[in-house]
Amino acid sequence: MPSESGEQRKLLYLTLPGCWGALVFACLSFTPSLLPRGGLLQGVVGGITAAIGYGLGVLVAFVWRAFADRGPRRPRRGAWRAFVVVGVVLFAVAFGVGQYWQHQIRALMGVTEHSIPLVVLAPVIAAAVFCLIVAVGRGIRGLYRWSARLLDRWIGRRAAGVVGWFLIAGLVYAVVSGVLLGGLVGVANSAFSLRDTKTPEGVQQPVTGLRSGGPGSVVPWDSLGWQGRSFIGAGPSTDQISQFVDHPALEPIRTYAGLASSADSESRAALAVEDLTRAGGFQRGNLLVVTTTGSGWVDPALVDTFEYLTGGDAATVAIQYSYLPSWISYLVDQSKAREAGRDLFDAVYDVWSKLPQDHRPRLFVAGESLGSFGGETAFSGEYDLRNRTSGTLFAGPPNFNTLFREFSDRREAGSPEVEPIYKDGRTVRFSNDPGGGIPPAARPWDGSRVLYLMHPSDPIVWWSPNLILTEPDWIGQAPGRDVLEDMVWIPFVTFWQVTADLPFSTGVPGGHGHTYTSEYVDGWNAVLRPAGLTAEKLTTLRGVIGAGE
Repeated sequence: MPSESGEQRKLLYLTLPGCWGALVFACLSFTPSLLPRGGLLQGVVGGITAAIGYGLGVLVAFVWRAFADRGPRRPRRGAWRAFVVVGVVLFAVAFGVGQYWQHQIRALMGVTEHSIPLVVLAPVIAAAVFCLIVAVGRGIRGLYRWSARLLDRWIGRRAAGVVGWFLIAGLVYAVVSGVLLGGLVGVANSAFSLRDTKTPEGVQQPVTGLRSGGPGSVVPWDSLGWQGRSFIGAGPSTDQISQFVDHPALEPIRTYAGLASSADSESRAALAVEDLTRAGGFQRGNLLVVTTTGSGWVDPALVDTFEYLTGGDAATVAIQYSYLPSWISYLVDQSKAREAGRDLFDAVYDVWSKLPQDHRPRLFVAGESLGSFGGETAFSGEYDLRNRTSGTLFAGPPNFNTLFREFSDRREAGSPEVEPIYKDGRTVRFSNDPGGGIPPAARPWDGSRVLYLMHPSDPIVWWSPNLILTEPDWIGQAPGRDVLEDMVWIPFVTFWQVTADLPFSTGVPGGHGHTYTSEYVDGWNAVLRPAGLTAEKLTTLRGVIGAGE
């Protein structure tokens, strides 16, 4: 039986081929991605990619020895010394160039926050993450060998090896998906469900019957949840809208149903629509159906802009489907978003379609991020969106959105993925800067308009597991307006870089990443086509909406 010191040496020992792979991948981790990376995040990405590089280095050496038909050998004299010298030089160069790239990205986006101490600590953080991952990997390998030896007592050695791999793979999957992910979701759900009973500071119960939770509402104020009360208790006043449109405005209608309002998605949708009917929403000129993000959040900029541009002659309806914030719902609540989007639109459409054609409001659909995913699920394709709505505005669509992927993947040859052109732009169009134009500008855009807003630097839009081994068009083609030309696709590395961008996608100024604000002004202006709106008015409204960022 090996001694304790021998086992420790085996645990800590690193192979030279693996170290070369780790060095190369650690240096590549400094290449730019979509968003600025601080020192802590760079350390984590560097450690993960270095561990991947180490594993690939070990694998390449194993395959080479198999073809050479020989076992492992000790490195030649001076091999480790050469590795250290070359490694120090390469890492220093990569570190310096990486900081230059990060400076360029921060300048491109107007980001000023930057922690130099954390940047200095990045290599230390990377080394710690690398060691942790290697230790965990060797621990899993040790469990496999132990299980194989145990099984070898009852079955053949080859069968024991295969069965052992299946057992340990299943154990790892159960721990990661059940214990770690399930535990995270459980803790988050408990924490955010507790917050859902509270009311944001400064938000008051409405005194008007035009809002859910107000006088005569069929939805109790206490059932709306944190985000629902925030949505209902906010928005532009009648005076503010009147000042913008230069004539007396109507007070907008907002209805909402929270998780505590009813037991399931279908009944919540029915309750929200009942409250919408009570408030007179179907008698307004414009009706907006919004699918929320995970926790029930409705982007204020999206709805405020809609209400300004319609002169207050608007009604908006939304429902909550989860307690979890969007990034966790992104992982575990996609089915709930799909159900909520379909149930809410169907409930609205059932009432709307029975109204006389000359007494129906214009029907619009909108959603941001996971809300766009839920909003899409009520429709089968381009013609369904065109025939059943007066217009649609989706912002920051996740890469897995069914219709978004269909429209983007079937784009015209020659049009870039960051701003594709689908079917001559007859119904569906894409823009990363609607104020600068929505292509194809020279072609007619008649009937219902469907517009996708997506920043080139938005990781929510571009993240996909396919990044691991496949170069996407949005990297291979000319970069978007806020993405460095130096960004290149690197197997494994780019996936982890963009993955690390996800949690910080809203931590950049408006117009970049997953932060959509004043873009809604030009986006809704294109979809709504309000009459008599001057360029000066649009500029004023951009300032108003942008100030609420």
